[in-house]
Amino acid sequence: MVIIFINGSINSGKTTVSKLLTGHLPKTAFIELDDIRNMFNWMPLEEAIPITIDLGVNLIKDFVKKDMSVIVSYPLSQKNYNSITEKLSDINQRKYFFTLSPKLEKILENRGPRRLTKWEKERIKHHYDIGIHNPLFGIIIDNTNQTPDETVKEILKNIK
Repeated sequence: MVIIFINGSINSGKTTVSKLLTGHLPKTAFIELDDIRNMFNWMPLEEAIPITIDLGVNLIKDFVKKDMSVIVSYPLSQKNYNSITEKLSDINQRKYFFTLSPKLEKILENRGPRRLTKWEKERIKHHYDIGIHNPLFGIIIDNTNQTPDETVKEILKNIK
């Protein structure tokens, strides 16, 4: 069993890659931390992030107790990475952190049916300004020219 975090900005491919990855790992739960955040989206973002992380960590621990692997998708700052690793320090499962880091000009493009809002585009630029696409932890994958399946294969190669 493993715990895999898929980090990256909005529109980097986190959800798509995470869902594909679950098909390659038996007994795997996928946690989209933004779905947790949306349960109380009336709260200012900076106040909501620590609660979202706490609830996500509790879910991870519950799935691990049930002998399941977990894939978690969320944009992680260094501060949030530190918080998560500390809160999961008592879990003996292998933990991997992957950051999807397409080039900024590519991530700002609409892909498929998704149309980025002005807020999302500004948030992407903010994420790139603060380095979410290039953290000091985990493995960074430049998926600018990769298909989601190619990105999944790269992740699988790194966890085996």
